[in-house]
Amino acid sequence: MKEKAKDWSPRLWLRILLPTVLVIIWVALAGLGGPTFGKISEVSTNDQAGFLPASAQSTEVNAIAENFRDSEYIPAIVVIVSDSGTIASDEMTAFDELATSMQESPGVAPATDPLPTSVIGPIVSDDGAAIEYIVPFSAAGEELLADVVELRTLVQDSTPAGYTAYVAGPAGLLADFVNGFGGIDGILLLVALGAVFLILLIVYRSLLLPVLVLLTAVFALSASILGIYWLAYNDIIKVSGQSQGILSILVIGAATDYALLMVSRFREALFEVQSKWAAIGRAFRGSFEAIAASAATVILALLCLLFSDLNSNKALGPIAAFGIGFAFLSAVSFLPAVLVIFGRASFWPFMPKVGKKKVEAETAEKIPGLEGIRGLWRRVGTLVSKRPRTTWIVTLVVLLAACAALPGLKASGLPQTDFLLGNNIESVDGQKALGEHFDAGSGSPVVIIAQEADYAEVMAATLENPGITEVSVQQDQEAVAAAIAEAVAAQAAAAGGAPFGAMPDAMSGAQAGPPAMPEIEPIPKVVDGQVLINATLKYQPDSADAEKVVKELRVTLAEVDPTVLVGGETAIALDTNETAQADLTRIIPIVLAVIFIILMLLLRSIVAPLLLIFTVVVSFGATLGVSALVFNNVFNFPGADASVPLFGFVFLVALGVDYNIFLMTRVREESLQIGTRPGILRGLAVTGGVITSAGVILAATFAALGVIPILFLVQLAFIVAFGVIVDTVLVRSLLVPAMAYDIGRKIWWPSKLGNGKP
Repeated sequence: MKEKAKDWSPRLWLRILLPTVLVIIWVALAGLGGPTFGKISEVSTNDQAGFLPASAQSTEVNAIAENFRDSEYIPAIVVIVSDSGTIASDEMTAFDELATSMQESPGVAPATDPLPTSVIGPIVSDDGAAIEYIVPFSAAGEELLADVVELRTLVQDSTPAGYTAYVAGPAGLLADFVNGFGGIDGILLLVALGAVFLILLIVYRSLLLPVLVLLTAVFALSASILGIYWLAYNDIIKVSGQSQGILSILVIGAATDYALLMVSRFREALFEVQSKWAAIGRAFRGSFEAIAASAATVILALLCLLFSDLNSNKALGPIAAFGIGFAFLSAVSFLPAVLVIFGRASFWPFMPKVGKKKVEAETAEKIPGLEGIRGLWRRVGTLVSKRPRTTWIVTLVVLLAACAALPGLKASGLPQTDFLLGNNIESVDGQKALGEHFDAGSGSPVVIIAQEADYAEVMAATLENPGITEVSVQQDQEAVAAAIAEAVAAQAAAAGGAPFGAMPDAMSGAQAGPPAMPEIEPIPKVVDGQVLINATLKYQPDSADAEKVVKELRVTLAEVDPTVLVGGETAIALDTNETAQADLTRIIPIVLAVIFIILMLLLRSIVAPLLLIFTVVVSFGATLGVSALVFNNVFNFPGADASVPLFGFVFLVALGVDYNIFLMTRVREESLQIGTRPGILRGLAVTGGVITSAGVILAATFAALGVIPILFLVQLAFIVAFGVIVDTVLVRSLLVPAMAYDIGRKIWWPSKLGNGKP
């Protein structure tokens, strides 16, 4: 048996210098990182193109399409619907004037010669009940949100009485997404930190300790935000509102978990020794290995997302891992520094005193490993020791019963309009109105890249698909302008010099004033021997019907031109969903293998890691099963994004293993002293309170994601929060210790401890 390490007693100058320097460093990092909370949205992107699969057709189309665009723009679709079902002809003047006003609205792309405006419309629906405009925006992010708000105000103020107006389309939807993520900087952090503070206050009944733990978490988040901001600013990583929200919650939750383990060992040591330096030395030695292993597990599990084919996942992995790294550093440097500065006062008014720890009065029945243990965890330990097999079998049956509902989880993808939660969302309502009166795919066409020699056949084959209503080729604007100028000059000469005038009337097509712009045969723009074709969908672009059309086009058009590529908004959504589902089967085995290796090195065993991996996977399956029941029958969600199971797995498995690491490292430590079965009971009892507290806090912090009205984040919040509770209450408290107790010392095989030789 190894001798216990001597208590740490540094020299006076080191006692003053070390904690002071550590605190100053972290305060400086927080001071620099704090202001970046409000600035990180400047380097964030929330458009769907940022989530593109790296190897999908839609990605290639998106890259090629850049060569066909004179400038970047995002279209907004303005839909104005008559409440009476008829548009009065005398009101068309107001709608013509609205087009002119919208052209002057902030952020709208400028007109290009020879066209007088970049705004397309007013276009009257076939049923004569609605009007449509296509308004291109050149801005993005927060600037786009402000410009769309300006446009919505203009449209509402300019729309005659008796009409309902909406600003929808890609620009409107993106603006609403940006607005939805707007709560991340403020509300989300306030809710998460408030929940953590309240739980810590209840658990420790101390006024100062919750502040110290929260400072540990906030400083870790500030430092990580600072680093991520500069990485994103220099285009090294890509940040989205989604990854920003997950980062905040993950860092706060992980830093709090690590802090609670350190605090628990510090408090335990203060009952044993008088010196706060000796106590912090014992706490550091007792908790560092578990904290380091836990952080390494989560970091490596998150970095497994680099194997994903989705750009969004590849970006989130390093971002979240970066944050966990700072959570670890803060918990093992800043927190010990402030704990040793305040000492016992950290727990005021219930300060631990040497030799004054309350213990349970011994009963006639003495259970090895539970000596001196009182309360709930003595009762749990007693249950595990008396009926280990019954305990783990019953617990496992309950979890497997929950797993049976797993097939009911509808995670095959959703329309983007279903991602926004709440009522009266203008982009969602506008898309519905657009689908009722126009081709629902207006403004979000299917983008097809074809060879110049075959483009006419490709257009004809595309138009044969019943889901396509219109096909047009991207034209060479300079060639068209030259052709128009030539035709106008000829027209003017034939008319005796009459000038070129107004466009045809929007409703009747009758000539208004001077001669209309002459019709010119399409002149395709050719780049590297390719042309770009736009195909208007009959269906809403983010619907299942639209995705079916894209699949059909990819098959039929390949027969005309084997090199043809089909992309656009619908194709992006389709490729993203299919890639997310493929990632699930690719990444899960990698994550499990990484976690197994870390556990094997940490516990010096093969059996124990296999047991822990098994229990965590069962816990994850049970969580998804219950989530399916809740999503379908309680919240009535229309489905789930295809990436929800993957994110849920990575976060829940990585974080769930944390609690097993906290438990089993202490069990191994105790087993070396008193034997395996007593060590299991002792480890369960002494870690019970801190792990349960950590689990409740982590569940509360992830539940805070539910305040953001984005379906993906709400579902992820429920999955992780519920799963963490399952891990702490059932898996770590009953299933793992009961199975380990039933197996006995063989759980440490093939180490010497497994052979009864500590």
